Formats: sequence, structure tokens, C-alpha cells
Amino acid sequence: MSVAFARKVCTRERIFLAAIGLALISLPEAAIAQGGKRSARHCSTTTSYANQGCRLAALADYNVSLGKCENLAEFEDRSACRQEARAALREELESCREQFFARRELCEEFGQDAYAPPIDPANFVSEVTNKFHPLPPGQKRIYEAEDEDGTERIEIEVLSEKRTILGVACTVVKDQEFLDDELVEDTIDFFAQDKEGNVWYFGEETMELEDGVVVSIDGAWKAGEDGAQPGIIMKADPKVGDVYRQEFLLGEAEDAARVVALDQKVSVPAGDFEGCLETEDFTPLEPDNAEHKFYAPGVGTVLEVSVESGKRTELISVEG
Repeated sequence: MSVAFARKVCTRERIFLAAIGLALISLPEAAIAQGGKRSARHCSTTTSYANQGCRLAALADYNVSLGKCENLAEFEDRSACRQEARAALREELESCREQFFARRELCEEFGQDAYAPPIDPANFVSEVTNKFHPLPPGQKRIYEAEDEDGTERIEIEVLSEKRTILGVACTVVKDQEFLDDELVEDTIDFFAQDKEGNVWYFGEETMELEDGVVVSIDGAWKAGEDGAQPGIIMKADPKVGDVYRQEFLLGEAEDAARVVALDQKVSVPAGDFEGCLETEDFTPLEPDNAEHKFYAPGVGTVLEVSVESGKRTELISVEG
């Protein structure tokens, strides 16, 4: 390859990067201006910064990929590598765009106030007894689902131990996911109920495993650390149309739920249930990955249905 041609290739890459860079530069300035002049628009400003961070991360990945491409010996391989890098960048930027619009919709639902729920340990009780989300110590629930990857089994056990978070004594729940009898996810969740009966979610310690080896802890968070805030996993008196945050750590844990119905009938291997609460659970981190969950009075979750795939995760049995 001639020096002139090599320069031409490099110039194209610089032009491409410059175009992306110009699109990025305007966003933080807009967010700063918005934050300065309209300080009450916390949600929109947070959304702008999150979008900027997502796009910059995508651009950083792209630059690293280009560096790897340069170390391929053959020109054809380098050219193909650059094309793959551009395609990956466009895909990541599109994902950032989808997250941006999903967060913006949530701002319309929740308003512009900063999300910082006041937590007073004196306002919490020792046990979780909400009728749609009871957590009696010693109880174990088994769920199963079938998909293209195989048979999925989920074991949820309410432990007797407590974990103090933000001064609140939280109930500890062990949540393990198996795929064809191999442990693929191991999680500890933390819940607490306030005096009104709302069940709060205070965080999770989670590990994804492959062949017994931990490969990721993405999604782990704990209220009070690194800007993480607790959310409500189940309201004391849910009403159709209610929308609420279940957790919040920007970029890591942003689940929310919407109450869809209060009188559903559900049949699963564990039995037939009436008067079930139905929610739609969703997250701006994965806008296309919504689930409908069904909670039976006195039992808790009995069924989860993926909107995208239709996969059903059904309650098989309850022990204790």
C-alpha cells in the first residue's frame, strides 16, 4: 500500500471520527446550560449526561478497535476490521439513542425532580409481609422456564439473616439461576418494608458464571453507594396506572414498573391463583426487554412473561 493511499485511509477515519465528535460536543453544553438555567429539570439533565456518557463510551470502544485493526498484517484484513468497527459503533450509538428516548419518557412519567427518596430507618418494620410480596424467613420458591438455550430453573430462598443498608435492617434473599442444572447467576437481594406496607429494594450483589467461573458482576448495586438509590419493588396499595422506580443507579440499575391489572387469574404448575396483581416491568437500559409479572395474594410472584420472546417463567413449588 502506498504512503499516499495510507494517508487517504487515515484521513477518512479522522473525518468519520470528527463527524461523530462534533455530534457529541453539543450535548454536554446543552445539559450544562439546562442545569444552570433550569435547575429543577434534574431528570432531563441526568438523561442528557447519561446519553453523552453512553456515546463517548461507544466512541472509546471504536478507537480501541481501530488500534487493533492497525496491527493486522494484510490490508484486506485491516479494511474489513475497520468496517466491522464502524458497524459496531453505529449499533452502539443506536442503543444509546434508544436509551435516551426511554429515559426521556420516564421523565414525563416521574417529573423533573431529582430522584432521592428520604429513608428514615425508624419508618421501617422488621419483616416483609406485603400480601403481594411476602418474604417469610426460610421460604424457598422454585421457578422454571424453557427457551432456546435450554431449561432454566430459578431458586429463591428467604434467609434468616439481615443486612443493614442506610441504617435499615434488610431481609436477605438468595436468588440462583440454573441453565440445564449449571449455575449461571448467583445473586443476593436486599428488601425492607416500611410502616405503610411498601416493600423497598435496597440493592443486590450479583455474579454471572460460566463453567463455574465468575465472568461478570454487572448490575450489582447498593443503596447509598456511588449515587445508588433504593426503589419500591411493591407498593402497599397498588392501583392500576401506578408507575414507580424499583431501583436506581444510573447506567447499571434503572428498573421501573407499571401496574396493569389487579384481578388477573393465573395457572402455573404450583396451582391456580385469582386476584393477581399484574405489572409491566421495564428498564431504559434495555427498552425492548419488558416483562409482565403476576403476583398472587399471600404468595408473591407466580409468573413472569417476556413481552419480546413470550418466555414464561412459572412458579413450580413453594417450600416453607
